[in-house]
Amino acid sequence: MSFPKSLVIIPTYNERENICEILPLILKQHACLEVLVVDDNSPDGTAGLVQGLMEQEPRIHLLQRPGKQGLGTAYVAGFRWALERDYQRVFEMDADFSHNPADLVRFLDKADEADLVLGSRYLKGRISVVNWDWKRLVLSYGANLYTRFVTGLPIEDATGGFKCFRREALQALDLSGLGSDGYCFQIEMTFKLWKKGMRVAEIPIVFTDRTKGSSKMSGGIISEAFFLVLRLRLRGR
Repeated sequence: MSFPKSLVIIPTYNERENICEILPLILKQHACLEVLVVDDNSPDGTAGLVQGLMEQEPRIHLLQRPGKQGLGTAYVAGFRWALERDYQRVFEMDADFSHNPADLVRFLDKADEADLVLGSRYLKGRISVVNWDWKRLVLSYGANLYTRFVTGLPIEDATGGFKCFRREALQALDLSGLGSDGYCFQIEMTFKLWKKGMRVAEIPIVFTDRTKGSSKMSGGIISEAFFLVLRLRLRGR
């Protein structure tokens, strides 16, 4: 099956335990796929490992930043990098195997009919999460209920981070106005595209919590998302 040239953006900070395993698996899924690792000067040497892989595989790319600046700004840097080149489909994806590389082709299939394709953990009332404790599950599911109620966004999983954008969708956004993080960034991207009339679709995925490394989620990111949703509702009016 033929697909346009596509880029998978993976932000990293201390992901040496995962990066050498996940990059080959991503590239294995389809010849159209390339990967951009956006590394925030990981103390564990993640960038050096990526550079070693680049010597053997031209479809792997690296964007190094001077320090830890957050997930949202890492993706924005990756989007700009992609738009400066001829990529037609652009993914957000985690480095820790919480997102399954085998799902990438399903995203590409769906992107033929949607401007933004979201990987949903909660589609049609089904919860597809592995290795989360009940507190984190309740927090995540509740955040999505809250987002739908406040904004009217007709999406089951607005906080997920496994996404595929058509080039035209990214071009429609003012990337300079995006700089939030975590849940907040994911909600903001989807909401703004939906308000612009872009076609947003969801496909079911199974989210598996990381088994190596540590989570980057924090209480500050969660509280930021709470207030962002209120601001989006007010601006949407």
